[in-house]
Amino acid sequence: MSRSHKNVEQSANPKPNFPWKVKLLMGAFSWISDASFRPNVRVNRRLFNFFDFKVPPSPNPPDGVASSDTTFDPSRKLWFRLYNPTPTPTPTGCDPNHVVGMPVIVFFHGGGFVIGKANSIWVDKAARRLARKLRAIVVSVNYRLAPEHRFPCQYEDGFDALRFIDEMDGDDLPANADLSRCFLAGESAGGNLAHHVAVRAGEYGFKRVNLLGLIAVQPFFGGEERVESEIRLSWGPTLRLDSADWYWRAFLPDGSDRDHPAANVFGPNAGEISGVKFPAALVIVGGCDLLRDRDMRYCEGLKRSGKEVYLVDYPKAVHGFWSMGVRPEYCLFLEQVREFMQKQMAEY
Repeated sequence: MSRSHKNVEQSANPKPNFPWKVKLLMGAFSWISDASFRPNVRVNRRLFNFFDFKVPPSPNPPDGVASSDTTFDPSRKLWFRLYNPTPTPTPTGCDPNHVVGMPVIVFFHGGGFVIGKANSIWVDKAARRLARKLRAIVVSVNYRLAPEHRFPCQYEDGFDALRFIDEMDGDDLPANADLSRCFLAGESAGGNLAHHVAVRAGEYGFKRVNLLGLIAVQPFFGGEERVESEIRLSWGPTLRLDSADWYWRAFLPDGSDRDHPAANVFGPNAGEISGVKFPAALVIVGGCDLLRDRDMRYCEGLKRSGKEVYLVDYPKAVHGFWSMGVRPEYCLFLEQVREFMQKQMAEY
């Protein structure tokens, strides 16, 4: 089983790659979240949503990526936004009616399971970039949020979205969507969600969906024991430890601690996944992210379980670098995701 470990830059004391525009953005976000997230683990949605700008779908966008919204469970108000890049021009001499299939990426946004929507401007931009840069159909799932909806609601929503996609007929799914080349992807809490959906999917018999890979970008995991990166980077710069703890209290069942298997997936209370069919995983970690050591432990847990895992380590990356478009890590990330996907599709 092949595995790889890439370090973009080595440094004993890395300084975060943190542009001033991002500093201003995160300063504003910290102020809004501190005002909206209450000590009693409640959220002032009206206040937060005032700053969480939403964008409509774009059937004819200037960037060449069309988007549309599909409701898959009205009773739970569950829906997803689908992004479809403009098809590549048909080569000379080929049948003009021939449709070249694109891989499908089912994407889960971050936000600590508490904030974010598929139509939030920052989520929309991130998913749109994935579709355009990777030439893939992207399905961005709008799942329910905590604390109004706690564990396991988000995992149920994510899996039900995947099952719905598997059952979509040809009129609802783009003709160029190749479900035999499907990937799960998620950032932060979305990476956690993608992992749990992948575990559940490994025990389910899909008709058309064939999961080739999991792309976990700085996935949100936790545990009762404090790890070194949590202590060293407890005050940011983009994710504070007290905020991470608050997110876990909002998401996990009442009375649970951070060793709950949803948070500590290879901890003392976790189940065994060595016998579960699990796709190859690409895990992206950041050296200036307090989740770094958690994500490293996650990779080690996958390896112990006999799973194929590829680790990419950006020593200067802060938490959320990808959704904020922070360079140069952002550009490197796209290239390495492309390489990972091409490798898995070539071996299929």
